Amino acid sequence: MNSQSASQQPFPRRIAVLAALAILAAAGGCTMAPNYEQPDAQVPATFARASAATGAPASPALAAADIGWRDFFDDERLRRIIALGLENNRDLRVAALRVEQVRAQYQIERSSLFPDIGASGSGTRQRTPGDLNSSGQAVTSSQYSVGLGVTSYELDFFGRVRSLKDAALETYLATEEGRRSAQLALVASIATQYILERSTDEQLALVRETLKLVEDSYNLVKRRYEAGTVSELDLRTAETQVFAAQASLAEYTRQRALAENALMLLVGAPLPADLPPPVPLGSQGLRAGLPAGLPSDLLARRPDILQAEHALRSANASIGAARANFFPSITLTAFGGTASAELDGLFKSGSGMWSFSPTITLPLFTGGRNRAVLKSAQAAQQITVAQYEMAVQTAFREVADALASRELLAVQITAQENRVAAEQRRYDLSDLRYQQGVDNYLTVLSAQQNLFSAQQGLIQARFADLSNLVGLYKALGGGWLETTAGQAVANK
Repeated sequence: MNSQSASQQPFPRRIAVLAALAILAAAGGCTMAPNYEQPDAQVPATFARASAATGAPASPALAAADIGWRDFFDDERLRRIIALGLENNRDLRVAALRVEQVRAQYQIERSSLFPDIGASGSGTRQRTPGDLNSSGQAVTSSQYSVGLGVTSYELDFFGRVRSLKDAALETYLATEEGRRSAQLALVASIATQYILERSTDEQLALVRETLKLVEDSYNLVKRRYEAGTVSELDLRTAETQVFAAQASLAEYTRQRALAENALMLLVGAPLPADLPPPVPLGSQGLRAGLPAGLPSDLLARRPDILQAEHALRSANASIGAARANFFPSITLTAFGGTASAELDGLFKSGSGMWSFSPTITLPLFTGGRNRAVLKSAQAAQQITVAQYEMAVQTAFREVADALASRELLAVQITAQENRVAAEQRRYDLSDLRYQQGVDNYLTVLSAQQNLFSAQQGLIQARFADLSNLVGLYKALGGGWLETTAGQAVANK
């Protein structure tokens, strides 16, 4: 062995070996978190109307979640608005910033697995009066030191630090899924609001057309009344139709403005003036053949379900940290370097110094705090289990409702189109009979009102159908990818 004493060996190498041994000791420790078990989804194995409503097999090669929103929506104006919303929406921006915040928290917890090593240097010069030392003479002394130190590093034998790190990691992953869920909700909300805006626009156009129609009828009846061929009752009946149409025009103008304001709020910016022209509701090319897949597919594709699962895993890890509080805590404090009474003697032979202070703390009495912390963690875990199950059941219901509505809305639209055609024919015949003096104006009025109601119903049915399809797309986890080709990279 080298004649140089152990205390004189270079400290950097010694402290590095010590830190490595501490990390290895901690890495070999156990974790007291319970084994994670995924709760039972408790939903039916298949969607009852999946094939009939979507026109796709129950287990498709391409899941709906893999269909990019640019491929799902065929209206270029809507595509531009969605892209603008993904760039400017404040809620989505907050969700992204929250991910960054939680990621930093995870890194803070993870850093506890490693010892903090720092360099320090100090110098002290002190004068001691003669009456305070044995020589009776005043003494001036100096002391200088430099070195490296490890401060209160916990050896994680019982997995407390590691469980806290795991909980922070799962919280971060849950927040990331929350951001994805926020994007899906934003894409669906913008699309639904855009369809509502198109609906109110078409209702407004219908009211304007109806107003012109009733004004023409009123002018005709007025001329006949002045000529004495019709009664004042016909004149006032035609007049009320004009006033009713004017009131409807004001109402739908208001609704159109509100719909546009709501859309701008979702987008987070004014709508550009150079947007492509809108596509009518009847020509909206949404991808109708959405494959529903199986309920179990939702567990892997719905970000809100994945978020709930990560929250459950985080709560599971927190139980491990709470259990570890019942066991001893071992911490290490170490320092080493050189010390000398003279500044120029710091690095001379024989100036080496070191200290090593392990500490073990065993909880004996905490007033029931540790037990209460454990019970709180266990209760929180049971809460997240219930929240996970609710997320799964809610997702299943959303898909099942959309599938059930899909088939029936198609039937409703067909029936409503036939009704509009029949009411249009009835109105044309009633108006012709009135022109020929065969029938009175009340028959024309009734036919005109029924035609207007049927046309409104058709617009509403088309809106319901399109918004239901958007809801189905979101419920199946669609809206995260921008394009489908090659399983495109998600929006960032």
